[in-house]
Amino acid sequence: MTDTKHPSGAPWRNFYGRFKGKTLRSSQKEYLESDLAALSPGAVSWEDNPERTPLETQALFDGKPIWLEIGFGGGEHLVHQAQQNPDVGIIGCEPFINGVAMLLGKIRDAGVTNLRVFPGDARDMFDVLPAGSVEKAFLLYPDPWPKKRHHRRRFVTPEHLDPLFTCLAPGAEFRVATDIPDYVRQTMIEVPRAGFEWLAERPSDWRTPWGDWISTRYEQKALRENRVPHYMTFRKPA
Repeated sequence: MTDTKHPSGAPWRNFYGRFKGKTLRSSQKEYLESDLAALSPGAVSWEDNPERTPLETQALFDGKPIWLEIGFGGGEHLVHQAQQNPDVGIIGCEPFINGVAMLLGKIRDAGVTNLRVFPGDARDMFDVLPAGSVEKAFLLYPDPWPKKRHHRRRFVTPEHLDPLFTCLAPGAEFRVATDIPDYVRQTMIEVPRAGFEWLAERPSDWRTPWGDWISTRYEQKALRENRVPHYMTFRKPA
C-alpha cells in the first residue's frame, strides 16, 4: 500500500517491532536529551524531510567511506566497529528507543566520533541515502518473527532488500547473522533474489564469525540456549 493520508506525506508502512520498552533510567534520558540531536545523520524522518532530499553523505563524515548497521540492538557491535575503523563513518538505525539510549551511553564511554544515530525505521533512511553511497551493511540478529504467518515481517523481504541494494555501492558487502534456521533459509532465498552474491565457498565461511566480530548480547543469549549462529556474507556485484 503506497497511498497515504498521513499529514507528513509519508507512505503507509506497517511497523511491527517495539518503539519503547521498560522505563528509561535518568542517565539514559539525559543521553537522549543531550547527545542524540548532535549525532543525527541529518533530516531523515518524513516530518523533517517531506521532500526526501538526499543526505549529503560526503559532508557527513568528511568524505570517509560510509557503513550502515540496521537494527543495532544495544549498540556494542556498532561501537566496536567504530573503534576498529576510525577512517570509516558508520550510521546506525534503531527504532527501539531503549537500545538507542544504551548506544548513546556506550558512545560516551568509548569516545568515538565516527558514528551517527537514526532512532527510527531503516526504510526511512533508505529513502534519503544516495544510490551507491554505502560500502558495507550489517544485519545482526534481526527480529526472527518465528511464526510462519509473520515471516513477511522479517527484514529479508523485497520491501527492505531492494532499497538496501540500491543504497549499496558496487562491490559493497552485506553481512547477516542469525541463530534461527528458518531465517537462514529465507535469507538464502531472498538476498540472492534481490541481486546479491553469496560469498561462501565452504561450511566454515558461514559457521565461523568474521575476523572483526564482537559477540553481541543477542548472540550470547542464543549460545546459552544452544542455538547455532550463522554468519552469512553477501556482496553487491561490481
